[in-house]
Amino acid sequence: MYTLEDLSRAKKRKDLIDIAEDKQINVVKALRMLRYEEELRLLQIEMVNFQRWVKKKGLRVAIIFEGRDAAGKGGAIKRFKQHLNPRSTRVVALSKPTEVERGQWYFRRYIKELPNPGEIVLFDRSWYNRAVVEPVMGFCTPREYNQFMVQVPGFEHMLYEDGVHIIKFWFSISKKEQKKRIESRLLNPLKKWKFSPVDKRGQELWDKYTYYKEQMFSKTHSTFSPWIIVRANDKKTARLESMRFVLSNFDYTTSHKTKITILPDPNIVLRYYRQIEQIDI
Repeated sequence: MYTLEDLSRAKKRKDLIDIAEDKQINVVKALRMLRYEEELRLLQIEMVNFQRWVKKKGLRVAIIFEGRDAAGKGGAIKRFKQHLNPRSTRVVALSKPTEVERGQWYFRRYIKELPNPGEIVLFDRSWYNRAVVEPVMGFCTPREYNQFMVQVPGFEHMLYEDGVHIIKFWFSISKKEQKKRIESRLLNPLKKWKFSPVDKRGQELWDKYTYYKEQMFSKTHSTFSPWIIVRANDKKTARLESMRFVLSNFDYTTSHKTKITILPDPNIVLRYYRQIEQIDI
């Protein structure tokens, strides 16, 4: 990496290139990272402005992050909330239900976590566990799964009618990319905690995940609660474009001008439709 001493003696662009070559730094990669960091900083400033507007208007915003294991949901959530006021932002990542919760209506444990007026809630997985993960792994019965699939459109329509703003993201990655990320987690002592037996079986059960994912899209995608597909093989791009999508869905910029575009790239963020070209099939 460059040091302050290196930068102080660089007078021209060529000087920086020479230093980079001397230190064996990939200039293209370094410039790409700098652009990413700057875009992220500007979008996070907009997220802070958006949060203030949500608080002022008393809105309730729920952002759902779904996707296969290692799709980049946690990394995106981390960047979303990094500079937001924790008093009006929460991350919800529920563990497996307790014995008491198993005897309750499935949606009850999630209803308690829905946003209050002026609050943004980021769901690291959600009630859609029952649509994909649970049936794939055998954590629910066929009856429980079918009941959920019948009830979820009505449940979300009630939230919509009550004024809750729901954004449903599906972070989409290829089988090859998932394998690469899972192997990377095992080699990194700081990321080993992310690895679970469910992750291990993700590759083995890829086709089963695909089947239930497609069932979920076809039965729970609606005009009032659509699925938004984020092509996430490039984690950094997925973070930026999903952030842009959220910002572009609200008229929060009436009091200021943004310093960065908040319109997402339609090649990265797409509203689900049956013939959409997917990378995680």
